[in-house]
Amino acid sequence: MPPFRNYHIRGDLIGSTLSGALKKLLAGESWGKVKSLITDRYVQVNGNLCLDEGRRLTEKDVVKVWEQPLARPATASDVRLLYVDEHLLVVEKPAGMTTLRHAEERHWPSRRKQLQPTLDEALPRVLAKKLGLRVKNDEQGGPRPRGQSRGAERRQPQPKLPRVRAVHRLDRDTSGLMVFARTPQAEQSLVRLFSKHQIERAYVAVVHGKVEPQTIHTWLVRDRGDGLRGSFPLGQAASDSQEAITHIRPLETLDVGDQTFSLIECRLETGRTHQIRIHLSEQGHMLCGERTYTHKLGEKPRHDHSGAPRQALHAAVLGLVHPITGEQIAFRTRLPRDLQDWLARMKKSQF
Repeated sequence: MPPFRNYHIRGDLIGSTLSGALKKLLAGESWGKVKSLITDRYVQVNGNLCLDEGRRLTEKDVVKVWEQPLARPATASDVRLLYVDEHLLVVEKPAGMTTLRHAEERHWPSRRKQLQPTLDEALPRVLAKKLGLRVKNDEQGGPRPRGQSRGAERRQPQPKLPRVRAVHRLDRDTSGLMVFARTPQAEQSLVRLFSKHQIERAYVAVVHGKVEPQTIHTWLVRDRGDGLRGSFPLGQAASDSQEAITHIRPLETLDVGDQTFSLIECRLETGRTHQIRIHLSEQGHMLCGERTYTHKLGEKPRHDHSGAPRQALHAAVLGLVHPITGEQIAFRTRLPRDLQDWLARMKKSQF
């Protein structure tokens, strides 16, 4: 038996809160037990850890209840600040953290958001700490000093959190380098550099199969015909399609049992939503840890048996001309520890 139970949301469960749905699904369990399963990290929704008992479920949602607690979610302490000046900052995003809050979640109270902060929410506090600014303890989830009332604390002058402006995104389960603007001028310049594909970006990925050096050049569409993003070949562009170019360079081939995997570098000439994941899948080289882009249109979904702890994709290289100073700046990071450890285990199993 697998170490979890899957529940597809249907019928009267549609529109229910996560806790309400689990109360019905886990017959005989108390409200306290149901809520503790959520807060103690036993529950995923659509493959992602969910700590929000008030999340409303839809018809397409799949709730998974594990027998053992999952790893804690990424927090502000997991965000690495690599470069800061008055115009921009470069960070290494941890896996498991969404870049931006979805529009329907932006009205949530701060306490609810703090259950699983997004990068754009966590980063101002990381930057404030770097700059030596003090912020309210209760906004960070900590207690107020003993004897101090909330009203007294509000009367004390509080510095404003520094503003950060997102100019691109990484998928929730993708780790790696990102640049943020701190001023409107830097934001406009960075957006222009991204739109002209003048920012160097390279990713390290682990995929199924043996990969040859190649350039993948297609037109990406929001719906390839089954609700997933996908590609049209060159010459068959649709009205809403976007040109997408990925350059692939193999780094290492791993033979593990009867399976072959490749460690590769992917350099983006364009940066479309899910571009690398789609291109690799359509070439028959599904990303290890992939849950969405597993197969071509018309084919059966493939199952990932790699044992990857998550989506094996890391934004390892970021290079650009500083939008204000004109200086060339470049950054490179190694694979995070979770992927390093997994790769080490795979290499021990080679023969």
